[in-house]
Amino acid sequence: MTRAIYPGTFDPVTNGHGDLISRAARLFDQVIVAVAIDTGKDTCLGLDQRVALVEKVVEEHDNVSVKAFTGLLVAFCEQQQAGVVIRGLRAVSDFEYEFQLASMNRRLAPQIETLFLTPAEQYSFISSSLVREIARLGGDVAEFVHPDVRRALSANFS
Repeated sequence: MTRAIYPGTFDPVTNGHGDLISRAARLFDQVIVAVAIDTGKDTCLGLDQRVALVEKVVEEHDNVSVKAFTGLLVAFCEQQQAGVVIRGLRAVSDFEYEFQLASMNRRLAPQIETLFLTPAEQYSFISSSLVREIARLGGDVAEFVHPDVRRALSANFS
């Protein structure tokens, strides 16, 4: 069985994330969406809320689960017996950082592969930080996120 991990803060989970999760679910026997606890970032949504929202987004996929994690990603992969890390690339500007992460992870755990996926074109410009900013300023994020995520952001910023 091939198990993959798709890590991130998912603050918030967007339709772009959902697209990558759906495509990964077709490629792998099992996908674990790993919601990072200690991100080094200030998150607008709490961990439990981020996990619950990702669970809502992935509920149609029988082979996708959601787990919070802390510490090194490669340690979590080993703990979960996952041999693949999925990372999303929206634009060329994402590549340098993602390449550095993949190279470091390979150095730490050479048995774990990183697979880069690009979102469908209609999601290529969506980022969690842009969605947060639009929501914070009172804009409508309905076309970028699941309805439950939109409601959570609206409640958070009201």
